[in-house]
Amino acid sequence: MNLPPLIQSFVLHFGEMGSHWGINRTVGQIYAVLYVAEKPLNADDIGEAIGCSRSNVSMGLKELQAWRLVRLQHLPGDRREYFSTPDDVWAIFKTLAEERQKREVEPTLTMLRGALLASPGNEAERHAQARMNEMYQLIELVTKWFADIRDMDVETLQKLMKLGAQVQKVLQFTQSLGRLTGRDSGKEE
Repeated sequence: MNLPPLIQSFVLHFGEMGSHWGINRTVGQIYAVLYVAEKPLNADDIGEAIGCSRSNVSMGLKELQAWRLVRLQHLPGDRREYFSTPDDVWAIFKTLAEERQKREVEPTLTMLRGALLASPGNEAERHAQARMNEMYQLIELVTKWFADIRDMDVETLQKLMKLGAQVQKVLQFTQSLGRLTGRDSGKEE
C-alpha cells in the first residue's frame, strides 16, 4: 500500500471489517480510501493507493455505486471517471441503512407475509407460523421506527441519540403521569 501510516491503518481496518459487513476486503478498502481522500480519485489512483488491480477496483466501484455510497464525477479536460463519497457522514449512515433495508429486511418481510398467509397443515406449522408472526411484527415495528428516524433532521437525530437511556426515563415518567391523570399513556396508539 502506498499510503501514510494513519490512513493505511484506517484502510486496512475497513478492509478487514468488510467481511463482517457483507462486502469483500477490496471494496472496504476502496471505500475507506475514498472516504479520507482530500479530492475525488480515479480508478488508477485507488488501485495504486491500495495495491490492487484496476479490474478489482472497477468491480469494487460498481458495487459501491450500486449501494449509492460513492459519487461519480468528471473533471474538466480529463476523460477519466473520478469518485468520491458524500461529505455528510449522516447521509452515508442513512444510505447504508436504506440499502440494507432494501436488500435484507424487505425480502424477509415478503417471505414472512407469504408464510403468514399459508394455511398451516399441522401443529408444528401452526407453532412455526405463530413464531414467524412474532418476528414479522417486530421487523415491521423496527421498520416503521427507522422510517421515522430517517425523516428526522440531523440535529434532532443527534439529540435523540445523545439522550440514550434517558429516553427510558422520559417514557417511565409519561406512564406514571398517565396513571396519575387516569390515562395510560404507555399504551400503543
